[in-house]
Amino acid sequence: MTPVVGGWSLRRRVITLLVVVGVLLLGLAAAEGTVAARNRTQVDAILNKTGPLRVQAQELLNALLDQETAVRGYAVSGDPADLSPYQAGVKQEQDRVASMRKLLDDYPQIDQELRILEQRAEQWRQTVAVPVVSTTQRSGTAAGQALITDQARQQFDQVRAAVEGLQQEILAARQQAADDVRSSSNLLVVLLIVAALVVVVAGGVLLLSLDRMVIRPLTGLADQVREVAEGDYQHGIAVVGPPEFLQLGEDVDAMRRKIAKDLAEVREARERIEWVNGQLQKQAEELTRSNRDLEQFAYVASHDLQEPLRKVASFCQLLQRRYAGQLDERADQYIAFAVDGAQRMQRLINDLLAFSRIGRLTTGFVEVDLNKVMGDVAGQTEAARQYADAELTWTELPVIRGEEPLLTNLLANLVSNSIKFRRPDVPPKVHISARLVGDEWEISCQDNGIGIEPEFADKIFVIFQRLHSKDAYPGTGIGLAIVKKIVEYHGGQVWVDTDVPEGTAIRFTLPALPKDVEAAAAAAALESPEAATPATDDATGEALPAGEVSAALPEQSTGPDRPDRADNPPEGGRTGDMRETVG
Repeated sequence: MTPVVGGWSLRRRVITLLVVVGVLLLGLAAAEGTVAARNRTQVDAILNKTGPLRVQAQELLNALLDQETAVRGYAVSGDPADLSPYQAGVKQEQDRVASMRKLLDDYPQIDQELRILEQRAEQWRQTVAVPVVSTTQRSGTAAGQALITDQARQQFDQVRAAVEGLQQEILAARQQAADDVRSSSNLLVVLLIVAALVVVVAGGVLLLSLDRMVIRPLTGLADQVREVAEGDYQHGIAVVGPPEFLQLGEDVDAMRRKIAKDLAEVREARERIEWVNGQLQKQAEELTRSNRDLEQFAYVASHDLQEPLRKVASFCQLLQRRYAGQLDERADQYIAFAVDGAQRMQRLINDLLAFSRIGRLTTGFVEVDLNKVMGDVAGQTEAARQYADAELTWTELPVIRGEEPLLTNLLANLVSNSIKFRRPDVPPKVHISARLVGDEWEISCQDNGIGIEPEFADKIFVIFQRLHSKDAYPGTGIGLAIVKKIVEYHGGQVWVDTDVPEGTAIRFTLPALPKDVEAAAAAAALESPEAATPATDDATGEALPAGEVSAALPEQSTGPDRPDRADNPPEGGRTGDMRETVG
Protein backbone atom coordinates (compact mmCIF):
# COMPACT_ATOMS: atom_id res chain seq x y z
CA MET A 1 0.00 0.00 0.00
CA THR A 2 1.23 3.47 -0.91
CA PRO A 3 1.13 5.93 2.01
CA VAL A 4 -1.71 8.44 1.93
CA VAL A 5 -0.76 11.87 0.63
CA GLY A 6 -1.00 14.62 3.25
CA GLY A 7 -3.83 17.17 3.33
CA TRP A 8 -7.42 17.24 4.39
CA SER A 9 -9.24 14.06 3.49
CA LEU A 10 -12.67 14.08 1.86
CA ARG A 11 -14.20 12.68 5.02
CA ARG A 12 -12.64 15.44 7.13
CA ARG A 13 -13.83 18.16 4.76
CA VAL A 14 -17.37 16.85 4.62
CA ILE A 15 -17.53 16.40 8.40
CA THR A 16 -16.19 19.94 8.94
CA LEU A 17 -18.79 21.41 6.58
CA LEU A 18 -21.56 19.43 8.22
CA VAL A 19 -20.42 20.48 11.71
CA VAL A 20 -20.36 24.19 10.75
CA VAL A 21 -23.77 23.97 9.10
CA GLY A 22 -25.11 21.99 12.04
CA VAL A 23 -23.87 24.55 14.57
CA LEU A 24 -25.42 27.40 12.56
CA LEU A 25 -28.71 25.57 12.19
CA LEU A 26 -28.75 24.68 15.88
CA GLY A 27 -28.13 28.32 16.81
CA LEU A 28 -30.87 29.46 14.44
CA ALA A 29 -33.18 26.79 15.79
CA ALA A 30 -32.54 27.95 19.38
CA ALA A 31 -33.18 31.59 18.41
CA GLU A 32 -36.32 30.63 16.52
CA GLY A 33 -37.53 28.66 19.52
CA THR A 34 -36.98 31.64 21.82
CA VAL A 35 -38.73 34.03 19.42
CA ALA A 36 -41.56 31.58 18.90
CA ALA A 37 -42.06 31.23 22.67
CA ARG A 38 -42.10 35.00 23.09
CA ASN A 39 -44.50 35.35 20.17
CA ARG A 40 -46.78 32.78 21.72
CA THR A 41 -46.73 34.77 25.01
CA GLN A 42 -47.58 37.98 23.19
CA VAL A 43 -50.41 36.38 21.25
CA ASP A 44 -51.69 34.95 24.52
CA ALA A 45 -51.62 38.48 26.01
CA ILE A 46 -53.75 39.80 23.16
CA LEU A 47 -56.22 36.94 23.12
CA ASN A 48 -56.49 36.11 26.80
CA LYS A 49 -55.68 39.41 28.59
CA THR A 50 -56.08 42.70 26.72
CA GLY A 51 -59.05 41.47 24.74
CA PRO A 52 -61.06 40.37 27.80
CA LEU A 53 -59.94 43.56 29.63
CA ARG A 54 -61.50 45.74 26.88
CA VAL A 55 -64.77 43.83 27.09
CA GLN A 56 -64.84 43.95 30.89
CA ALA A 57 -64.01 47.71 30.87
CA GLN A 58 -67.00 48.33 28.60
CA GLU A 59 -69.19 46.19 30.88
CA LEU A 60 -67.87 48.15 33.85
CA LEU A 61 -68.91 51.42 32.13
CA ASN A 62 -72.35 49.95 31.44
CA ALA A 63 -72.70 48.99 35.11
CA LEU A 64 -71.84 52.58 36.19
CA LEU A 65 -74.29 54.02 33.68
CA ASP A 66 -76.99 51.67 34.99
CA GLN A 67 -76.30 52.92 38.52
CA GLU A 68 -76.52 56.63 37.47
CA THR A 69 -79.70 56.06 35.45
CA ALA A 70 -81.34 54.08 38.29
CA VAL A 71 -80.56 56.87 40.83
CA ARG A 72 -82.10 59.53 38.50
CA GLY A 73 -85.18 57.38 37.89
CA TYR A 74 -85.74 56.73 41.54
CA ALA A 75 -85.40 60.49 42.32
CA VAL A 76 -88.14 61.17 39.77
CA SER A 77 -90.56 58.29 40.54
CA GLY A 78 -89.73 57.40 44.12
CA ASP A 79 -90.58 53.81 43.20
CA PRO A 80 -88.23 51.38 45.04
CA ALA A 81 -88.36 49.06 42.04
CA ASP A 82 -86.38 51.64 40.09
CA LEU A 83 -83.43 51.00 42.45
CA SER A 84 -83.01 47.38 41.28
CA PRO A 85 -80.74 48.38 38.32
CA TYR A 86 -78.63 50.41 40.76
CA GLN A 87 -78.07 47.44 43.04
CA ALA A 88 -77.43 45.12 40.07
CA GLY A 89 -74.96 47.67 38.65
CA VAL A 90 -73.06 47.81 41.92
CA LYS A 91 -72.86 44.01 42.00
CA GLN A 92 -71.76 43.85 38.35
CA GLU A 93 -69.14 46.54 38.98
CA GLN A 94 -67.63 44.57 41.84
CA ASP A 95 -67.56 41.39 39.75
CA ARG A 96 -65.90 43.06 36.78
CA VAL A 97 -63.29 44.76 38.95
CA ALA A 98 -62.44 41.45 40.65
CA SER A 99 -62.23 39.70 37.25
CA MET A 100 -60.04 42.42 35.77
CA ARG A 101 -57.60 42.33 38.69
CA LYS A 102 -56.82 38.69 37.88
CA LEU A 103 -55.47 39.80 34.48
CA LEU A 104 -53.47 42.82 35.59
CA ASP A 105 -50.29 41.20 36.97
CA ASP A 106 -48.29 42.33 33.93
CA TYR A 107 -50.11 45.69 33.49
CA PRO A 108 -49.43 48.07 36.44
CA GLN A 109 -50.65 51.12 34.53
CA ILE A 110 -54.01 49.55 33.86
CA ASP A 111 -54.21 48.51 37.50
CA GLN A 112 -53.55 52.08 38.58
CA GLU A 113 -56.27 53.41 36.25
CA LEU A 114 -58.67 50.79 37.61
CA ARG A 115 -57.96 51.98 41.17
CA ILE A 116 -58.65 55.58 40.14
CA LEU A 117 -61.91 54.47 38.61
CA GLU A 118 -62.86 52.58 41.77
CA GLN A 119 -62.12 55.65 43.91
CA ARG A 120 -64.13 58.02 41.71
CA ALA A 121 -67.04 55.59 41.44
CA GLU A 122 -67.07 55.15 45.21
CA GLN A 123 -66.81 58.92 45.72
CA TRP A 124 -69.79 59.48 43.37
CA ARG A 125 -71.87 56.93 45.23
CA GLN A 126 -71.02 58.46 48.59
CA THR A 127 -71.57 62.08 47.55
CA VAL A 128 -74.40 61.70 45.05
CA ALA A 129 -76.11 58.36 44.80
CA VAL A 130 -76.47 57.45 48.46
CA PRO A 131 -77.67 61.01 49.49
CA VAL A 132 -80.20 61.14 46.63
CA VAL A 133 -81.61 57.73 47.50
CA SER A 134 -81.83 58.43 51.22
CA THR A 135 -83.30 61.94 50.72
CA THR A 136 -85.93 60.62 48.31
CA GLN A 137 -86.87 57.91 50.78
CA ARG A 138 -87.23 60.49 53.61
CA SER A 139 -88.41 63.68 51.95
CA GLY A 140 -89.86 62.67 48.62
CA THR A 141 -88.97 63.01 44.99
CA ALA A 142 -88.69 66.78 44.97
CA ALA A 143 -86.05 66.78 47.65
CA GLY A 144 -84.21 64.02 45.87
CA GLN A 145 -84.31 65.81 42.52
CA ALA A 146 -82.97 68.91 44.21
CA LEU A 147 -79.75 67.05 45.01
CA ILE A 148 -79.12 66.16 41.38
CA THR A 149 -77.21 69.26 40.45
CA ASP A 150 -74.55 70.19 37.95
CA GLN A 151 -71.90 69.33 40.49
CA ALA A 152 -73.37 65.82 40.81
CA ARG A 153 -73.29 65.53 37.03
CA GLN A 154 -69.65 66.68 36.98
CA GLN A 155 -68.72 64.03 39.52
CA PHE A 156 -70.22 61.31 37.31
CA ASP A 157 -68.43 62.82 34.33
CA GLN A 158 -65.20 62.30 36.26
CA VAL A 159 -66.20 58.67 36.66
CA ARG A 160 -66.72 58.46 32.89
CA ALA A 161 -63.35 60.10 32.32
CA ALA A 162 -61.74 57.51 34.57
CA VAL A 163 -63.40 54.75 32.52
CA GLU A 164 -62.15 56.34 29.32
CA GLY A 165 -58.65 56.55 30.83
CA LEU A 166 -58.86 52.87 31.73
CA GLN A 167 -59.96 51.96 28.24
CA GLN A 168 -57.22 54.05 26.68
CA GLU A 169 -54.65 52.31 28.81
CA ILE A 170 -56.07 48.91 27.84
CA LEU A 171 -55.97 49.90 24.16
CA ALA A 172 -52.39 51.05 24.55
CA ALA A 173 -51.41 47.74 26.18
CA ARG A 174 -53.20 45.79 23.43
CA GLN A 175 -51.52 47.86 20.74
CA GLN A 176 -48.14 47.29 22.34
CA ALA A 177 -48.80 43.51 22.46
CA ALA A 178 -49.87 43.55 18.80
CA ASP A 179 -46.72 45.45 17.87
CA ASP A 180 -44.65 42.92 19.81
CA VAL A 181 -46.39 40.02 18.03
CA ARG A 182 -45.77 41.65 14.66
CA SER A 183 -42.12 42.26 15.52
CA SER A 184 -41.50 38.73 16.81
CA SER A 185 -43.31 37.25 13.82
CA ASN A 186 -41.14 39.28 11.47
CA LEU A 187 -38.05 38.19 13.39
CA LEU A 188 -39.17 34.55 13.20
CA VAL A 189 -39.62 34.85 9.43
CA VAL A 190 -36.18 36.41 9.13
CA LEU A 191 -34.64 33.58 11.14
CA LEU A 192 -36.37 31.00 8.95
CA ILE A 193 -35.13 32.76 5.84
CA VAL A 194 -31.61 32.82 7.28
CA ALA A 195 -31.84 29.07 8.08
CA ALA A 196 -33.04 28.41 4.54
CA LEU A 197 -30.16 30.47 3.17
CA VAL A 198 -27.70 28.54 5.35
CA VAL A 199 -29.08 25.25 4.03
CA VAL A 200 -29.00 26.49 0.42
CA VAL A 201 -25.49 27.88 0.77
CA ALA A 202 -24.28 24.71 2.51
CA GLY A 203 -25.92 22.59 -0.19
CA GLY A 204 -24.30 24.68 -2.89
CA VAL A 205 -20.92 24.46 -1.21
CA LEU A 206 -21.37 20.72 -0.78
CA LEU A 207 -22.36 20.25 -4.44
CA LEU A 208 -19.43 22.34 -5.64
CA SER A 209 -17.10 20.45 -3.31
CA LEU A 210 -18.44 17.10 -4.45
CA ASP A 211 -18.09 18.15 -8.09
CA ARG A 212 -14.54 19.34 -7.55
CA MET A 213 -13.35 16.67 -5.12
CA VAL A 214 -15.45 13.62 -6.09
CA ILE A 215 -17.19 13.77 -9.45
CA ARG A 216 -14.34 15.17 -11.51
CA PRO A 217 -11.67 12.85 -10.03
CA LEU A 218 -14.02 9.86 -10.37
CA THR A 219 -14.85 10.78 -13.97
CA GLY A 220 -11.18 11.09 -14.77
CA LEU A 221 -10.46 7.77 -13.05
CA ALA A 222 -13.34 6.09 -14.91
CA ASP A 223 -12.04 7.40 -18.26
CA GLN A 224 -8.60 6.03 -17.54
CA VAL A 225 -10.02 2.70 -16.35
CA ARG A 226 -12.05 2.43 -19.58
CA GLU A 227 -8.88 2.99 -21.58
CA VAL A 228 -7.25 0.15 -19.66
CA ALA A 229 -10.36 -2.05 -20.06
CA GLU A 230 -10.27 -1.49 -23.83
CA GLY A 231 -6.87 -3.15 -23.92
CA ASP A 232 -4.32 -0.43 -23.16
CA TYR A 233 -2.88 -2.19 -20.10
CA GLN A 234 0.29 -0.11 -20.25
CA HIS A 235 -1.61 3.15 -19.66
CA GLY A 236 -0.62 4.51 -16.26
CA ILE A 237 -3.44 5.76 -14.03
CA ALA A 238 -3.01 9.18 -12.39
CA VAL A 239 -5.68 10.74 -10.14
CA VAL A 240 -6.00 14.20 -8.53
CA GLY A 241 -8.17 15.03 -5.57
CA PRO A 242 -8.35 14.27 -1.86
CA PRO A 243 -6.03 11.67 -0.30
CA GLU A 244 -8.66 8.91 -0.57
CA PHE A 245 -8.82 9.30 -4.33
CA LEU A 246 -5.08 9.45 -4.62
CA GLN A 247 -4.91 6.18 -2.68
CA LEU A 248 -7.69 4.70 -4.83
CA GLY A 249 -5.86 5.68 -7.99
CA GLU A 250 -2.68 4.09 -6.70
CA ASP A 251 -4.55 0.87 -5.82
CA VAL A 252 -6.25 0.77 -9.24
CA ASP A 253 -2.92 1.32 -10.96
CA ALA A 254 -1.38 -1.46 -8.86
CA MET A 255 -4.25 -3.72 -9.93
CA ARG A 256 -3.63 -2.69 -13.55
CA ARG A 257 0.03 -3.58 -13.24
CA LYS A 258 -0.84 -6.95 -11.72
CA ILE A 259 -3.43 -7.65 -14.43
CA ALA A 260 -0.91 -6.70 -17.10
CA LYS A 261 1.61 -9.04 -15.53
CA ASP A 262 -0.95 -11.85 -15.24
CA LEU A 263 -2.04 -11.31 -18.85
CA ALA A 264 1.54 -11.58 -19.99
CA GLU A 265 1.85 -14.82 -18.07
CA VAL A 266 -1.49 -16.00 -19.52
CA ARG A 267 -0.27 -15.25 -23.03
CA GLU A 268 2.87 -17.22 -22.38
CA ALA A 269 0.85 -20.04 -20.84
CA ARG A 270 -1.58 -19.96 -23.80
CA GLU A 271 1.31 -20.24 -26.20
CA ARG A 272 2.68 -23.16 -24.21
CA ILE A 273 -0.79 -24.75 -24.04
CA GLU A 274 -1.24 -24.32 -27.80
CA TRP A 275 2.11 -25.98 -28.32
CA VAL A 276 1.17 -28.78 -25.90
CA ASN A 277 -2.22 -29.14 -27.60
CA GLY A 278 -0.44 -29.47 -30.90
CA GLN A 279 1.75 -32.18 -29.43
CA LEU A 280 -1.29 -33.85 -27.86
CA GLN A 281 -3.09 -33.69 -31.19
CA LYS A 282 -0.14 -35.39 -32.82
CA GLN A 283 -0.07 -37.98 -30.05
CA ALA A 284 -3.84 -38.47 -30.36
CA GLU A 285 -3.44 -39.06 -34.07
CA GLU A 286 -0.59 -41.44 -33.30
CA LEU A 287 -2.75 -43.22 -30.68
CA THR A 288 -5.61 -43.44 -33.17
CA ARG A 289 -3.26 -44.99 -35.70
CA SER A 290 -1.85 -47.26 -32.99
CA ASN A 291 -5.37 -48.32 -31.97
CA ARG A 292 -6.14 -49.14 -35.55
CA ASP A 293 -2.97 -51.20 -35.66
CA LEU A 294 -3.95 -52.90 -32.40
CA GLU A 295 -7.42 -53.64 -33.74
CA GLN A 296 -5.80 -55.09 -36.83
CA PHE A 297 -3.49 -57.07 -34.59
CA ALA A 298 -6.47 -58.30 -32.58
CA TYR A 299 -8.17 -59.36 -35.79
CA VAL A 300 -5.04 -61.16 -36.92
CA ALA A 301 -4.63 -62.74 -33.49
CA SER A 302 -8.23 -63.93 -33.48
CA HIS A 303 -8.17 -65.31 -37.00
CA ASP A 304 -4.76 -65.70 -38.61
CA LEU A 305 -2.90 -66.86 -35.46
CA GLN A 306 -5.68 -69.13 -34.25
CA GLU A 307 -5.56 -71.29 -37.35
CA PRO A 308 -1.85 -72.20 -37.16
CA LEU A 309 -2.18 -72.79 -33.43
CA ARG A 310 -5.15 -75.10 -33.97
CA LYS A 311 -3.14 -77.00 -36.57
CA VAL A 312 -0.12 -77.27 -34.30
CA ALA A 313 -2.26 -78.38 -31.40
CA SER A 314 -4.25 -80.83 -33.53
CA PHE A 315 -1.23 -82.50 -35.09
CA CYS A 316 0.60 -82.61 -31.78
CA GLN A 317 -2.44 -84.33 -30.26
CA LEU A 318 -2.51 -86.75 -33.22
CA LEU A 319 1.13 -87.50 -32.64
CA GLN A 320 0.41 -87.99 -28.97
CA ARG A 321 -2.44 -90.43 -29.59
CA ARG A 322 -0.82 -92.36 -32.43
CA TYR A 323 2.73 -92.66 -31.19
CA ALA A 324 2.13 -92.70 -27.47
CA GLY A 325 4.22 -95.53 -26.04
CA GLN A 326 5.94 -96.26 -29.36
CA LEU A 327 8.68 -93.75 -28.84
CA ASP A 328 10.82 -93.35 -25.81
CA GLU A 329 9.67 -91.58 -22.67
CA ARG A 330 11.48 -88.36 -23.57
CA ALA A 331 9.67 -88.13 -26.93
CA ASP A 332 6.32 -88.55 -25.20
CA GLN A 333 7.33 -85.74 -22.82
CA TYR A 334 8.31 -83.44 -25.71
CA ILE A 335 5.03 -84.06 -27.47
CA ALA A 336 3.15 -83.30 -24.24
CA PHE A 337 5.10 -80.04 -23.88
CA ALA A 338 4.18 -79.07 -27.45
CA VAL A 339 0.47 -79.82 -26.93
CA ASP A 340 0.41 -77.91 -23.62
CA GLY A 341 2.26 -74.94 -25.12
CA ALA A 342 -0.15 -74.70 -28.07
CA GLN A 343 -3.16 -74.92 -25.79
CA ARG A 344 -1.74 -72.30 -23.40
CA MET A 345 -1.03 -70.00 -26.36
CA GLN A 346 -4.67 -70.35 -27.47
CA ARG A 347 -5.88 -69.51 -23.98
CA LEU A 348 -3.57 -66.49 -23.76
CA ILE A 349 -4.75 -65.17 -27.11
CA ASN A 350 -8.40 -65.63 -26.17
CA ASP A 351 -7.89 -63.93 -22.80
CA LEU A 352 -6.01 -61.03 -24.39
CA LEU A 353 -8.82 -60.59 -26.91
CA ALA A 354 -11.39 -60.58 -24.11
CA PHE A 355 -9.32 -58.06 -22.15
CA SER A 356 -8.91 -55.72 -25.12
CA ARG A 357 -12.62 -55.79 -25.99
CA ILE A 358 -13.79 -54.63 -22.52
CA GLY A 359 -15.33 -51.18 -22.92
CA ARG A 360 -14.63 -51.10 -26.67
CA LEU A 361 -17.31 -53.41 -27.96
CA THR A 362 -20.24 -52.21 -25.88
CA THR A 363 -23.94 -53.03 -25.94
CA GLY A 364 -24.96 -50.13 -23.69
CA PHE A 365 -25.87 -50.00 -20.01
CA VAL A 366 -29.18 -51.46 -18.86
CA GLU A 367 -30.61 -52.41 -15.48
CA VAL A 368 -29.11 -55.77 -14.54
CA ASP A 369 -30.35 -58.01 -11.73
CA LEU A 370 -27.22 -59.47 -10.12
CA ASN A 371 -29.31 -62.33 -8.67
CA LYS A 372 -30.02 -63.50 -12.23
CA VAL A 373 -26.34 -62.99 -13.07
CA MET A 374 -25.36 -65.20 -10.12
CA GLY A 375 -27.70 -67.88 -11.45
CA ASP A 376 -25.82 -67.80 -14.76
CA VAL A 377 -22.48 -67.82 -12.92
CA ALA A 378 -23.61 -70.87 -10.93
CA GLY A 379 -24.38 -72.65 -14.19
CA GLN A 380 -21.05 -71.72 -15.76
CA THR A 381 -19.02 -72.89 -12.74
CA GLU A 382 -21.09 -76.01 -12.03
CA ALA A 383 -18.50 -78.49 -13.33
CA ALA A 384 -15.65 -76.91 -11.40
CA ARG A 385 -17.72 -76.78 -8.21
CA GLN A 386 -18.74 -80.43 -8.51
CA TYR A 387 -15.13 -81.43 -9.03
CA ALA A 388 -13.94 -79.46 -5.96
CA ASP A 389 -17.03 -80.20 -3.81
CA ALA A 390 -17.43 -76.40 -3.53
CA GLU A 391 -20.27 -74.50 -1.89
CA LEU A 392 -21.51 -71.27 -3.52
CA THR A 393 -23.90 -68.97 -1.63
CA TRP A 394 -25.05 -65.41 -2.05
CA THR A 395 -27.35 -62.97 -0.32
CA GLU A 396 -30.03 -60.91 -2.01
CA LEU A 397 -28.12 -58.85 -4.58
CA PRO A 398 -29.14 -55.45 -6.01
CA VAL A 399 -30.17 -54.28 -9.45
CA ILE A 400 -27.58 -51.98 -11.06
CA ARG A 401 -26.93 -50.38 -14.43
CA GLY A 402 -24.31 -52.08 -16.52
CA GLU A 403 -23.62 -54.65 -19.24
CA GLU A 404 -24.87 -58.08 -18.26
CA PRO A 405 -22.23 -60.12 -20.19
CA LEU A 406 -19.38 -58.17 -18.56
CA LEU A 407 -20.89 -58.46 -15.07
CA THR A 408 -21.38 -62.20 -15.60
CA ASN A 409 -17.73 -62.49 -16.66
CA LEU A 410 -16.69 -60.44 -13.60
CA LEU A 411 -18.49 -62.64 -11.04
CA ALA A 412 -17.57 -65.85 -12.88
CA ASN A 413 -13.87 -64.92 -12.70
CA LEU A 414 -14.10 -64.21 -8.97
CA VAL A 415 -15.97 -67.44 -8.19
CA SER A 416 -13.59 -69.48 -10.39
CA ASN A 417 -10.55 -67.96 -8.66
CA SER A 418 -12.03 -68.74 -5.23
CA ILE A 419 -12.57 -72.38 -6.26
CA LYS A 420 -9.18 -72.68 -7.94
CA PHE A 421 -7.10 -71.26 -5.09
CA ARG A 422 -8.51 -73.59 -2.42
CA ARG A 423 -6.76 -75.27 0.46
CA PRO A 424 -5.97 -78.98 0.21
CA ASP A 425 -8.53 -81.28 1.82
CA VAL A 426 -10.82 -78.31 2.68
CA PRO A 427 -14.08 -78.03 0.69
CA PRO A 428 -14.20 -74.54 -0.83
CA LYS A 429 -16.88 -72.11 0.35
CA VAL A 430 -17.61 -69.00 -1.68
CA HIS A 431 -20.05 -66.33 -0.53
CA ILE A 432 -21.21 -63.27 -2.46
CA SER A 433 -22.82 -60.42 -0.48
CA ALA A 434 -23.71 -56.77 -1.02
CA ARG A 435 -24.29 -53.72 1.14
CA LEU A 436 -25.12 -50.11 0.33
CA VAL A 437 -22.38 -47.63 1.32
CA GLY A 438 -23.37 -44.08 0.50
CA ASP A 439 -24.46 -44.06 -3.13
CA GLU A 440 -22.55 -47.23 -4.11
CA TRP A 441 -23.07 -50.94 -3.68
CA GLU A 442 -20.09 -52.68 -2.12
CA ILE A 443 -20.08 -56.30 -3.31
CA SER A 444 -17.83 -58.87 -1.63
CA CYS A 445 -16.59 -62.26 -2.76
CA GLN A 446 -15.43 -64.13 0.37
CA ASP A 447 -13.85 -67.60 0.34
CA ASN A 448 -11.98 -69.93 2.71
CA GLY A 449 -9.07 -70.54 0.36
CA ILE A 450 -5.34 -70.03 0.66
CA GLY A 451 -5.61 -66.23 1.06
CA ILE A 452 -3.33 -63.47 -0.21
CA GLU A 453 -0.43 -61.88 1.62
CA PRO A 454 -0.92 -58.11 2.16
CA GLU A 455 2.21 -57.23 0.19
CA PHE A 456 0.73 -58.88 -2.92
CA ALA A 457 -2.76 -57.29 -2.59
CA ASP A 458 -2.12 -54.77 -5.38
CA LYS A 459 -0.04 -57.01 -7.68
CA ILE A 460 -2.75 -59.60 -8.34
CA PHE A 461 -4.73 -57.14 -10.51
CA VAL A 462 -1.77 -56.57 -12.87
CA ILE A 463 -2.08 -58.39 -16.18
CA PHE A 464 -0.05 -61.64 -16.36
CA GLN A 465 0.95 -61.20 -12.72
CA ARG A 466 1.03 -64.64 -11.06
CA LEU A 467 1.88 -65.49 -7.46
CA HIS A 468 2.20 -69.24 -8.14
CA SER A 469 3.64 -71.40 -10.87
CA LYS A 470 1.36 -72.70 -13.62
CA ASP A 471 1.99 -76.25 -12.39
CA ALA A 472 0.59 -75.41 -8.92
CA TYR A 473 -2.46 -73.47 -10.15
CA PRO A 474 -3.35 -73.38 -13.86
CA GLY A 475 -4.33 -70.16 -15.64
CA THR A 476 -3.00 -67.27 -17.69
CA GLY A 477 -2.78 -64.66 -14.92
CA ILE A 478 -5.20 -62.31 -16.64
CA GLY A 479 -8.48 -63.11 -14.84
CA LEU A 480 -8.22 -60.48 -12.07
CA ALA A 481 -6.94 -57.91 -14.56
CA ILE A 482 -10.17 -58.47 -16.49
CA VAL A 483 -12.10 -58.10 -13.21
CA LYS A 484 -10.41 -54.77 -12.49
CA LYS A 485 -11.04 -53.43 -15.97
CA ILE A 486 -14.73 -54.42 -15.89
CA VAL A 487 -15.24 -52.80 -12.48
CA GLU A 488 -13.53 -49.57 -13.52
CA TYR A 489 -15.49 -49.56 -16.79
CA HIS A 490 -18.67 -49.56 -14.67
CA GLY A 491 -17.41 -46.66 -12.54
CA GLY A 492 -16.27 -48.61 -9.47
CA GLN A 493 -13.14 -49.74 -7.64
CA VAL A 494 -11.84 -53.15 -6.67
CA TRP A 495 -9.48 -54.17 -3.87
CA VAL A 496 -8.43 -57.02 -1.63
CA ASP A 497 -9.56 -56.87 1.99
CA THR A 498 -6.53 -58.09 3.95
CA ASP A 499 -8.23 -57.88 7.35
CA VAL A 500 -10.32 -61.04 7.02
CA PRO A 501 -9.32 -63.83 9.43
CA GLU A 502 -9.47 -66.62 6.82
CA GLY A 503 -9.30 -66.97 3.06
CA THR A 504 -9.61 -64.11 0.63
CA ALA A 505 -12.14 -61.28 0.41
CA ILE A 506 -12.21 -59.33 -2.83
CA ARG A 507 -14.51 -56.30 -2.68
CA PHE A 508 -15.62 -53.97 -5.45
CA THR A 509 -18.06 -51.10 -5.75
CA LEU A 510 -20.71 -50.33 -8.37
CA PRO A 511 -22.88 -47.17 -8.55
CA ALA A 512 -26.31 -47.70 -6.98
CA LEU A 513 -29.60 -46.69 -8.56
CA PRO A 514 -31.05 -43.43 -7.13
CA LYS A 515 -34.19 -45.24 -5.96
CA ASP A 516 -32.09 -47.65 -3.87
CA VAL A 517 -30.25 -44.75 -2.21
CA GLU A 518 -33.54 -42.96 -1.45
CA ALA A 519 -35.11 -46.14 -0.09
CA ALA A 520 -32.13 -46.77 2.20
CA ALA A 521 -32.24 -43.18 3.48
CA ALA A 522 -35.98 -43.48 4.18
CA ALA A 523 -35.49 -46.81 5.97
CA ALA A 524 -32.71 -45.33 8.12
CA ALA A 525 -34.94 -42.39 9.05
CA LEU A 526 -37.82 -44.67 10.06
CA GLU A 527 -35.66 -47.18 11.93
CA SER A 528 -36.76 -47.43 15.58
CA PRO A 529 -34.27 -47.35 18.49
CA GLU A 530 -35.24 -50.95 19.39
CA ALA A 531 -33.97 -52.08 15.98
CA ALA A 532 -30.47 -50.79 16.63
CA THR A 533 -28.96 -54.27 17.35
CA PRO A 534 -25.57 -54.35 15.61
CA ALA A 535 -25.70 -56.24 12.29
CA THR A 536 -22.83 -58.31 10.95
CA ASP A 537 -21.49 -58.95 7.48
CA ASP A 538 -22.62 -62.39 6.27
CA ALA A 539 -19.23 -63.10 4.75
CA THR A 540 -16.83 -61.86 7.41
CA GLY A 541 -18.94 -61.93 10.58
CA GLU A 542 -17.78 -58.37 11.35
CA ALA A 543 -20.16 -55.73 12.69
CA LEU A 544 -21.36 -53.34 10.00
CA PRO A 545 -20.95 -49.58 10.59
CA ALA A 546 -24.03 -47.82 11.91
CA GLY A 547 -24.62 -45.97 8.63
CA GLU A 548 -24.49 -49.24 6.66
CA VAL A 549 -26.69 -51.57 8.75
CA SER A 550 -29.92 -50.56 7.06
CA ALA A 551 -28.35 -51.06 3.62
CA ALA A 552 -27.21 -54.66 4.19
CA LEU A 553 -29.46 -57.16 2.42
CA PRO A 554 -30.68 -60.27 4.31
CA GLU A 555 -29.71 -63.70 3.09
CA GLN A 556 -32.56 -65.81 1.77
CA SER A 557 -32.66 -69.55 1.12
CA THR A 558 -35.05 -71.56 -1.04
CA GLY A 559 -34.57 -74.90 0.67
CA PRO A 560 -33.54 -76.65 3.91
CA ASP A 561 -29.94 -76.28 4.98
CA ARG A 562 -28.72 -79.85 4.51
CA PRO A 563 -25.95 -81.26 2.26
CA ASP A 564 -26.76 -82.87 -1.10
CA ARG A 565 -24.60 -85.56 -2.54
CA ALA A 566 -23.66 -86.08 -6.19
CA ASP A 567 -25.83 -89.19 -6.45
CA ASN A 568 -28.96 -87.37 -5.19
CA PRO A 569 -31.22 -85.36 -7.50
CA PRO A 570 -30.76 -81.57 -7.25
CA GLU A 571 -33.41 -79.69 -5.31
CA GLY A 572 -33.93 -76.28 -3.73
CA GLY A 573 -31.34 -74.53 -5.96
CA ARG A 574 -28.59 -77.05 -5.04
CA THR A 575 -26.22 -78.59 -7.57
CA GLY A 576 -24.36 -81.80 -6.74
CA ASP A 577 -22.16 -81.33 -3.71
CA MET A 578 -22.67 -77.53 -3.79
CA ARG A 579 -25.20 -75.54 -1.80
CA GLU A 580 -26.50 -72.52 -3.70
CA THR A 581 -28.35 -69.94 -1.66
CA VAL A 582 -30.52 -68.32 -4.29
CA GLY A 583 -31.85 -64.81 -3.75
